Amino acid sequence: MLTPEQFFGFLLAALLITASPGPDNLMVLGMGISKGRRHGVAFGLGCALGCLSHTALAVIGVSAVIAASPTAFLVLKIGGGLYLIWLGIQALRSRGGAQVARDGLGEESLARLFFKGVFANAINPKVVLFFLSFLPQFVVPANGQVGWQMAQLGLVFTAQAALLFSLLGLFSGTIGQWLQKTPRIGLWLDRIAGVVFVGLGLRLIVSR
Repeated sequence: MLTPEQFFGFLLAALLITASPGPDNLMVLGMGISKGRRHGVAFGLGCALGCLSHTALAVIGVSAVIAASPTAFLVLKIGGGLYLIWLGIQALRSRGGAQVARDGLGEESLARLFFKGVFANAINPKVVLFFLSFLPQFVVPANGQVGWQMAQLGLVFTAQAALLFSLLGLFSGTIGQWLQKTPRIGLWLDRIAGVVFVGLGLRLIVSR
């Protein structure tokens, strides 16, 4: 099982990153605003559960790398750290101009929107790279069962994403109007996420 330090440290980072304005949560907001709360929640839950596919890939890939070669794992850590730092720099340079998309297409069933969210997240290569970079730094190889540790981290990430995306869909109208009227909120969320990404990237590179 995860230690309390692993769990709460990972949960805090995951919450900050998920809450930062990005394609997934802005799509959930747009869906909720244009089609209604239930549709926003359905799409958001789909996006969150799509993270399970990335968790499986990360568990299989990173576990195989660790088993194959400590040097290969070191290369993966450095590459992942640099990728997180790059994401952080992009967020820090953002001007906070994210807009909530409004989808004016016809009515779709809740099930269809749910699976659309799953598919949209599952095929996103950037999310695959993010999981391969993000999850390993919260793994403690000395505690054993690396694959199981990563699986638990992925489940924690999916659970908190499902909660946040559901809340976004549920309160989409209010939140969308708030973000439109106060764009500086989005700017500061980007800044916070940027600092978190850079800090996690540096931590991943220097950690043993």
